[in-house]
Parts: sequence; structure tokens; C-alpha cells
Amino acid sequence: MPRPTRRTVVPIDTTLLIAEAFDQAQVTELRHSVTSCSHAVGLRGQRLDDFVLAVNELLTNAVRHGGGRGWLRLWRQPGRLVCEVADHGRGISSRRLDDRSRPAPDTAGGWGLWLARELSDAMDVETGPAGTTVRIGTPLDPLLDAGGRTPD
Repeated sequence: MPRPTRRTVVPIDTTLLIAEAFDQAQVTELRHSVTSCSHAVGLRGQRLDDFVLAVNELLTNAVRHGGGRGWLRLWRQPGRLVCEVADHGRGISSRRLDDRSRPAPDTAGGWGLWLARELSDAMDVETGPAGTTVRIGTPLDPLLDAGGRTPD
């Protein structure tokens, strides 16, 4: 019997930036919040765009395949930014999770997890009949402080 998806707890030594439940109506607003918070802690340029696109794919997957709603948490750890999206869907098959090949260009679906994995530095997935939790992370520029300013 598959074990239920473990819900994680953000360690105390992190800075929680967003913790919010969402459904389809909040996806766009939440993506904008992720962009603003990510930029504020020092993510810039292509890495910012890639991270936000990866988060958007996870949000969209939660709505489409995870029961229509989910929970997003975004936090800063020393030197990295982490985002976790959880849903209450039926889980992802191990065959699907193990397939790391790029979807065919003419494929309408199946891009979400692949893109999230490709566009982030690290990705962990916990899945089962109680839902799925996907955590992605990306390094922050060590030359920028928590306020996104270049040190003096």
C-alpha cells in the first residue's frame, strides 16, 4: 500500500515568503507574488524567469491533476530559494515520475513536471493516493543580500 504524501514543515532557520492556498482563480495572482518575492530576495534575469515558469507549471498541474486546488509555500534558505506546491489529487504513477525524457514537440500535455525539473536546480516529489508535494529550489546570487541590494 502506498504511503500517504508527507506534508513538510519549513524549518525555523528559513524566511517564509508565501504560504497560500489556491485554485484556478488565484494562479495568475500567485505567480505574480512568486515573481515579486523571488526578485526581492535576489533572483534575477533568466534564473528568475525559469524559476517562476517552473512554479507556474506546478500550480497548473495541481489545478489540472491534483483536485482543482493546492497549497504553495515559498521560502528563502541561506543561499537558495525553495518553493513547494502540494495538492490532494490521486498521486503520480511511478512510471510517469521515472520518465525523464523530453515530451515530443507535438504533445499537448506532459510538459509540467519535465519543465519544472529542467528549469530548477533541484526537484523532489512525494506522491501517493492522498496527494502530491513537489519541491523545487534554485540558488540565490551570493552577492545580493536578503533585500535584493548589492552589498556596499
